[in-house]
Amino acid sequence: MNIDLIDGTYELFRHFYGLRRFTKGEDPPFGAVVGVLNGVLQLIENHSTHVGVATDHVIESFRNGLWPGYKTGAGIERALRAQFVPLEQGLAAMGVAVWPMVELEADDALASAAHLAERDKSVEKVLLWTPDKDLAQCVRGERVLQVDRKANKVRTAADVRAKFGVDPELIPDYLALVGDAADGYPGIAGIGAVTAARLLNQYGPIESFPDNVLGDRQESALLFKRLATLRTDAKLFRKVEELRWRGPTAAFAAWAEGIGAPKLVERARAAAMERGVGE
Repeated sequence: MNIDLIDGTYELFRHFYGLRRFTKGEDPPFGAVVGVLNGVLQLIENHSTHVGVATDHVIESFRNGLWPGYKTGAGIERALRAQFVPLEQGLAAMGVAVWPMVELEADDALASAAHLAERDKSVEKVLLWTPDKDLAQCVRGERVLQVDRKANKVRTAADVRAKFGVDPELIPDYLALVGDAADGYPGIAGIGAVTAARLLNQYGPIESFPDNVLGDRQESALLFKRLATLRTDAKLFRKVEELRWRGPTAAFAAWAEGIGAPKLVERARAAAMERGVGE
């Protein structure tokens, strides 16, 4: 079996801003939510059997206490922010495993789910549906893969190395050195992508660097590495069978009607009927 793990927050943002090309600036109150649910249903229709979606219930996490410049929810448009909880409710009603994160981030949930699924010998592949470079650290060989629809790429460990110049296990070190503007930490001044890859391939992780390489910047680099390192200890599920989609719940019809999206019900029921599950 394959396990499909989806970055729900990224998908919500993608659909929200994608819709604006067609709505002339008027944001449908649940437009992005409907877009994400249709995308999940498309995966299911394409024979995905085990699906999990991670979301940022709040944007802030434990990392904000480590670095004052770390990303926050400030600046998120009200119309987008108002769809965070409805997305979580809709996924759950549709019968999809959803993990709303508070102390941790959605990326941590994806990393944790991939770690748990990888340990199950019955799992053939784990697919991480996100373009976020942080998640490249979770890629393992040709079994745990990153699906970047933005670049139309499915990345193996060899692909991660080709893209960043380092193996997946060194991605946190790489990001610590070059910085991550999206997450709000600057990296180490004067060290770009090429230099970072060269240093990591020469010395290994930052902890192994000789004292003269970073000097008094070593402490900052280790802090940034902590920010970049995804947690894999979130207790999301015990067995991968908990991620098996068994059709929409009895509450889904009323929920979908409530947001004005009855076609979601028809589509979910059709997918369940084809699979022989659900009502």
